Amino acid sequence: MTAGAPAKKVLITGGTDGLGKAAAILLAQRGWRVFASGRSAEKRAQMDALARERKLSIETVEMDVCSDASVAAAVRTVIARAGALDALINNAGVGYVAAVEDLRLEDLRAQFETNFFGVVRVTQAALPHMREKRRGRILVISSVAGLIVPPTYGAYSGSKFALEGLSNALRLEVAPFGIKVVLIEPGYIITSFQQTAADLTQPYAEKIKSGPYARIYEGAWAGAKSGRAKSKATPEDFARVVLRAMESSRPSARYGVTPLATFAAFARRFFPDWALDAFLRRRFHIPDKV
Repeated sequence: MTAGAPAKKVLITGGTDGLGKAAAILLAQRGWRVFASGRSAEKRAQMDALARERKLSIETVEMDVCSDASVAAAVRTVIARAGALDALINNAGVGYVAAVEDLRLEDLRAQFETNFFGVVRVTQAALPHMREKRRGRILVISSVAGLIVPPTYGAYSGSKFALEGLSNALRLEVAPFGIKVVLIEPGYIITSFQQTAADLTQPYAEKIKSGPYARIYEGAWAGAKSGRAKSKATPEDFARVVLRAMESSRPSARYGVTPLATFAAFARRFFPDWALDAFLRRRFHIPDKV
């Protein structure tokens, strides 16, 4: 950001933990005025304390992306405090991991309510202000799982594939208003997200151990664990990619964060489905028969 220029204002959903927290800290260090939203009062208080300790321009805002009223109130609060909203980072998300046949419909709905409809809800609340100002930037945090789908990731990947399509349309629609839309596609980065996802699988424990897809779960989770163990990427790596996407005068439509994300984008574009399926069957130890 140019020295002496007024601080730009950004709202980050899920900004008090994990990837969102890392992005909030780096952007504040670079001179942005950051509004970090989250549901947890405890995490908001921790973020407020960190901002005071480090003298960072970070303010927390209560927001539940699954609630129309909560989102509307939070966006009104940000604009009232800051007078403008230059950027939005749609980062809040959860992950339900289960075989498609096993998935409870209420869990599938909850997956999309946060990861997809939550993004739509916050974006729709922010866009009128950005259109009026004829400028803005919207980052949508997708995933490598929005490009290639591991077994048992149908719900999570479905929500991320939906975000990819939504963002592609949105990018075209808002361009005439001076608003740029960017997809960020991380790979394996260890945060509290993985533990939360594990907690959400508890209702499936019996099926995971002895259901008809037990072998699929075993291979899928072993492959995921191996991938996480090999990953060297950190939330700070993610934050640096976000910063590049935020401050570039001509940002790309999408940015990968990890080598896995780069490979997935290449493979999705150039490999036929049968080749990708063969690779994923080997990677996740999917047997020919059970």
